[in-house]
Amino acid sequence: MTVQPEELPDLTAAPEAARAELPPEVVAQSLGEYVRAYSSRIRGGESGVLPVIAAMVAIVLVFTAISPNHVFISAGNLVNLFQQAAVFMILAMAEGFALVLGEIDLSVGFVGAIGAAITVQLVQPSTTNWHWIPAIIAGLLACTVFGLIQGTLITRLRLPSFIVTLAGYLIANGIFLDVLLLGPFSGYPNLLGQGNNLAVIYHLMWGTIDPTVSWIAAAVVVVALGLLIWLSDSRRRKSGLVAPPASLSLIKIGMIAVVAAVVVTICDINRANIGTLAGVPWVIPIVVSVLGAWTILFQRTKFGRYMYAIGGNAEAARRAGINVSLIRTLGFGLCSFTAGVAMLLYASLLGGMSNNVGGGQYVLYAVAAAVIGGTSLFGGRGKPIHGVLGGLVIAGIYNGLYLLPQLSSVEWQYIITGLVLLAAVIIDAVSRRGASSGSVTRA
Repeated sequence: MTVQPEELPDLTAAPEAARAELPPEVVAQSLGEYVRAYSSRIRGGESGVLPVIAAMVAIVLVFTAISPNHVFISAGNLVNLFQQAAVFMILAMAEGFALVLGEIDLSVGFVGAIGAAITVQLVQPSTTNWHWIPAIIAGLLACTVFGLIQGTLITRLRLPSFIVTLAGYLIANGIFLDVLLLGPFSGYPNLLGQGNNLAVIYHLMWGTIDPTVSWIAAAVVVVALGLLIWLSDSRRRKSGLVAPPASLSLIKIGMIAVVAAVVVTICDINRANIGTLAGVPWVIPIVVSVLGAWTILFQRTKFGRYMYAIGGNAEAARRAGINVSLIRTLGFGLCSFTAGVAMLLYASLLGGMSNNVGGGQYVLYAVAAAVIGGTSLFGGRGKPIHGVLGGLVIAGIYNGLYLLPQLSSVEWQYIITGLVLLAAVIIDAVSRRGASSGSVTRA
């Protein structure tokens, strides 16, 4: 049936033009309109983070029901779960830099391990005895340089990232083993013993913040984020730019406050069998800081927008004047830098470094966590929060299985994690297919 010209909307009017070019929820003027538009996108296959949130809820319900004495939701186990998840989450955020570009980095596990080993070696009191700040900087700098070299090879010589980072995986593994042998520790430098610098690195994972200070810090963070969200949205509304409804902004702020209150409440419960162990572990603000920094980078800067553009269509980005080679190279450098942060936390978790680091296993978990969280394997789509959510899912599976002797064997961990990853990839593929075929037709 032919559509008459008078039946078509006037796209010269600003509201109609916006609705034609932007997703419906972006131009929604009320909470009801936003909910209806978001529901429409879900029905169209764009589910966002809903699948991973549903997976997290299912993990909590199932393991709470079947774990002995419902220990899965005990304060001690939940804090332990987050500590286990921290490495997965930050590694997934690292891998996100490559995935958003439409690339992959297979070397992050051992590249990060190089940085962690350098830091642990430099703070040893019996040898170099460096202060912990320059020791951490040296380790992260080594990771960044390694990533920039890989990025340069990929972009300047136009080599496949899979091959370059696979070679980087092998090279980094060898360098890591050499770094372990530089001190008189038979390849096993640790963070135990006397010395403030050792203690600082060790307490990155195991140290806790005083309960009172935890509440004050949480309140400051919630107020700061709340003001940032509210003022940013208000400024856009006053300028006539598209912005979410005011009620949605308040809901976001309220959700942040609830999450912060729940986390601090759980962490402030005494988790020790003997004595007292309470307070928010330092690893939580570390993960939140990395999440905040990279979220701002991706969502609020030209660099982030260029990353998405290159991942969506590199040739179109190049024709638009974006320096594709430079952005890709920096992306791989930031990927390796973030991996260094993750593996430094891993060293703190273990109390040192050894040649038993599963660098190959961890890179697979990093990719799995990012994809499970919602980052696309096809490039152009993904956020740091996706790595956090995916890391929590993987850590939740592992933590829950360890509580069940009959399912704690490694084969069940691999099988269940693989099935969850497969489901995430299927959802991603279906979502993209639905988005590409979701053109509006009029009869």
